[in-house]
Amino acid sequence: MSRQIEAALKPGDYRIITTANSKELITHAKDADVIFTEIPEGLRFIRPIKGPLIIGITKTSDEAVLQQASKAGINDVLRTPIIPTEVLIKTENCLRVKSALIHLENEIKNLETIIEVTSIVSSTLNPKEILFLVVKKISEIIPVTRCSIIRIDSETRYALVISSFENPKIGGIKLDLKKYPEIMQAITSRKPVVIKDVDTDPIMKGVRDIICNLGIRSILVLPIIFKDEVIGTLFLRTSRSGRSFADEEIKLCHAIANASANALNNAFLYEKMESEMLRLERLAITDFLTGIYNIRYFYHRLEEEFSRSQRYASPISCLMFDIDHFKQINDTYGHKRGDMALRELSTVLKKSVRKSDILARYGGEEFILLLPNTNLDGAKAEAERIRDTIKKHVFKSLKGERKITISIGIAALPHKKIQASDDLITCADSALFKAKKSGRNQVVIFS
Repeated sequence: MSRQIEAALKPGDYRIITTANSKELITHAKDADVIFTEIPEGLRFIRPIKGPLIIGITKTSDEAVLQQASKAGINDVLRTPIIPTEVLIKTENCLRVKSALIHLENEIKNLETIIEVTSIVSSTLNPKEILFLVVKKISEIIPVTRCSIIRIDSETRYALVISSFENPKIGGIKLDLKKYPEIMQAITSRKPVVIKDVDTDPIMKGVRDIICNLGIRSILVLPIIFKDEVIGTLFLRTSRSGRSFADEEIKLCHAIANASANALNNAFLYEKMESEMLRLERLAITDFLTGIYNIRYFYHRLEEEFSRSQRYASPISCLMFDIDHFKQINDTYGHKRGDMALRELSTVLKKSVRKSDILARYGGEEFILLLPNTNLDGAKAEAERIRDTIKKHVFKSLKGERKITISIGIAALPHKKIQASDDLITCADSALFKAKKSGRNQVVIFS
């Protein structure tokens, strides 16, 4: 019987495996598309088999036997004697049915995935978390080495990796679009870009030398469009050992890209809002002219550091600076040049102080510096170093025509007259007054 089947199917067109027992049948069944078995003898062997379609061969017309075969999972029946044309027709019909079933299963899986992605999009208010869950889901379905969502800024035309499936913390990586012609193509064409082989695709010609050692074979880029504007792309890569993207995978990713558009736009707005909040926070604590901290922020930090100093009995010092003869600078060069000199002085001071120190503009040409965990000797050494730095600096704002010197007053805790944070400033101010009265361009310690 098996020889007649083999002859009818032309072994050159089909891969045929003949088994003599149930154990071999079960072993080969997972790789089979169609199984031929005799009825009723083979019915007890095919019950545990799932996947392949089964054609039964019988010489009986007994309805009870045929019903038994149908219940056992037989998909079609061949009656003996074997007619080669009938074998071929029934086999091809089974293959078509199997192909349709596989396609239907994939469609169901894809729909389930889209439903799940839609559920993810509405599961949290954090857009960055949503986008990570989306790329993670795609990477679970499609074997890829890279799956990222990239945001495109329409104004600056730069690309930013918002989310990547490898790590939820990955983000904020800027991409040079000149090195990603496939992304540029997707943005300009507003259509999916499929690179089946990076070694041969003309789109990749200009960057082939750059990516040749990265082990990439295929690339898929899908534009994410929100309100008729390309706001990002879904970016996937497979390794050289992998396969290219199938049409069904492209279709699924396109649907996911569409479902992600709102989340990506929200991520963009969220990022802009965070950036604006940070900008406003900086403005609230920054002196508008010099760019260093304002006195309001300085007082806030002074309270914290003074309390910490008292709690742990640690030293703390305060330096007050004043530019010597600043009125003469304004009178000689004008107030605009005077403001430029203040900005330049602030820049020099910022570079001169430690990260742990708090530098602020006290008002006019006066500056104040808080030195946590610094005793009087340390503060004096720091003050002399800063005074010397300013004295030697050639001010571009004054065209190098005039040097600037500063007077500095120091107060430090512990000291019997310093009981509150305001006392620290008052004592430093008193020492500064003495420095100016004594001839300027010097450091005086409150005693």
